[in-house]
Amino acid sequence: MTNQTVFSVCGMCPVRCPIEVEVENGQCRFIHGNRQIPGIRGALCTRGAAGIPFVRDDERPQFPMLRIGERGEGKWRRISWEDAYGYAADHLKAACSIEGGKSLLWSDAGGPFSDLRQAFVRGLGSPNFLTEDALHAVNRNHAALSLFRFTDNRLVPDLKKARHVVLQARNLLDSVHVQQANDLLDSLENGCKLTVIDVRSTVTSGKADRFFMIRPGSDYALNLAIIHVLLKEKLYDPAFAKTWIADIDELDKLTQPVSPELAEKETGIRAADITALAHDLAKAAPHAIWHPGCESSRYVDSFHVFRSIFIINSLLGSIGASGGLSLAMKPEDIGQVGLKRLSDLFPAVTEKRADGVGWKYPAFIGGPGLYHEAFRAIQTRDPYPIKACVTYQSDPLGELPDPTVVKSWLDRLDFLACITDAWSETAWQADLILPLSPYLERESVLGQINGIHPSFLIRQRCTAPRFDTRSDWEIVSGLSKKLGMDALAFDTVDAIWAWQLTDTGVRVQDFDRKGLVEFGGKLPHDGLPGDFRFTTESGKIEMVSTNWQRQGLESLKTYTPKPRLPSGFFRLTVGGCGLQSGGRTINNPLLYSRMPENILWMNRVRAAELSIENGTIVTVSSGAFSGSIRIRLTEFIHPEAIFMVPGFGRTLPVESRAMGKGLAANRLMIGGLDIRDPDGGGLAFQEHVVTVAKAG
Repeated sequence: MTNQTVFSVCGMCPVRCPIEVEVENGQCRFIHGNRQIPGIRGALCTRGAAGIPFVRDDERPQFPMLRIGERGEGKWRRISWEDAYGYAADHLKAACSIEGGKSLLWSDAGGPFSDLRQAFVRGLGSPNFLTEDALHAVNRNHAALSLFRFTDNRLVPDLKKARHVVLQARNLLDSVHVQQANDLLDSLENGCKLTVIDVRSTVTSGKADRFFMIRPGSDYALNLAIIHVLLKEKLYDPAFAKTWIADIDELDKLTQPVSPELAEKETGIRAADITALAHDLAKAAPHAIWHPGCESSRYVDSFHVFRSIFIINSLLGSIGASGGLSLAMKPEDIGQVGLKRLSDLFPAVTEKRADGVGWKYPAFIGGPGLYHEAFRAIQTRDPYPIKACVTYQSDPLGELPDPTVVKSWLDRLDFLACITDAWSETAWQADLILPLSPYLERESVLGQINGIHPSFLIRQRCTAPRFDTRSDWEIVSGLSKKLGMDALAFDTVDAIWAWQLTDTGVRVQDFDRKGLVEFGGKLPHDGLPGDFRFTTESGKIEMVSTNWQRQGLESLKTYTPKPRLPSGFFRLTVGGCGLQSGGRTINNPLLYSRMPENILWMNRVRAAELSIENGTIVTVSSGAFSGSIRIRLTEFIHPEAIFMVPGFGRTLPVESRAMGKGLAANRLMIGGLDIRDPDGGGLAFQEHVVTVAKAG
């Protein structure tokens, strides 16, 4: 009997926690969170524990498959990897033969191991690499960019040392980020205060000192009222403001009308409580964090909600501070050499992006891109025809609103290929399936994590693939060989790792001790360095963004009251949970056994008005679409809101467990591809109004 511990990285959700895998005779037996990483301490969320059942699951793609029927008909033919690479290469060449590489759209899961895939897309000459991060982070990224001239990835919540944390639409202790959750819990034990703002009570709100059940869509009013109090009562950090904040007078003009009393009318939160929160934050400053959470991204004013969050942190002096939003360091910032980028093997692509970023929307940046606009370009052919699409662990049909429209766009493609370790609504429509090994069965290129302590991260193969599946680097290298892209035609992952580590002074063996290589000891991150300068035109945090104003976009937006919903209507809200991570985990044997369907949260009083009883099946309708779902009645959700976890309502016959269970939230979002924040670009998933009635 041979036993070993393999360091790797979880792949069950976008957080990607470092893990240790106990392997016995080549089989994975147990997974820990990496016990050597501060904040992890061996902990693992439920989704992470489902990694081994995922490997053992027979209901996942097992070998390369070529479609032989109509798209979506479910007729496939098994082919060899050599034939799959050849088929994909021929169709990519054909798609790009007239307009060039820009005719390719690559939709990616993103994350720290995406460099090789970005290099492949750049090598083909396409500017159209985008990630699903855009669905949740684009308004937040652009809000930070408009203020600081860098995205929010440069800011790290130092929860461990915080004295007051505000989580706005961020269910941190349920939609688990293990390291941040543990750091927050440690901080709470040491006296840190926690305020939670959400449309419903959550696992996280159960730990809060103060919980605000806010009227859905009114977050901007609350945040402006907090700023109003900080400025009016001079509770902000005057030294920080004088040194680092521009146009504070313009901010004062914006927030003067939005008093706590006005915010109370909009939000349902008492004016006295709003004022008290502002005072508590000022007492804790600069060791205070107003966390820029995920679900705040889903309204038509979300760019301004995120902007107000970053402004509150700035007024408190927490930008760059210990116990605040610390600056993320790159290895180069502390005298080290970062990983060599595979993308740099090819020149930057100067063609226009299909999503309009950089030309139609000059203020916006690439990176995740505007996901919905890129797919819209398939239909509009503006600025050029998109002929081929490759998705990597990505499911536009399952993630985007109004999937019927999205499918009509995908139907216009000449070629659709999916690289995936699980079935998805998009994969079911594909011409070619390139099956990815689950994360426990694959290695990836090395990843670089920038943070308070920057590090290099390794994902290692823990067990041999059960089926005829391959790692992402093998798939990209195989395609590169067929396409004549010799620079990416690697034969071993060790060759990739060695190339990435060139000049860093780090060897592959250095990962053996704890699965990552971390740089720096105690870093001077308590406050912005005296020689620091923001790269905005003023060199300061810009309340009025010159770049946004130049493009005709608003950076300081007057608050407009949200209209009240007509009688009998509810605002649809969605969010994650600790048991599922979108569609790709719904059919997982372990997670399915714990959560076989999603349920609809509804306020108990509102349900009584409609004669709806707890646990019954109800019909939710958005007008053009109606679906059935089981209901949960509770007083712990705002009367104007209903809530469900997305990703359910699967339609794929290959998923015997998940098929037909629950309701797909995105199918209720009719017209949702056209509802977005005009100043941030992101889709507004929670601007949809529905009715709820007893089923049939």
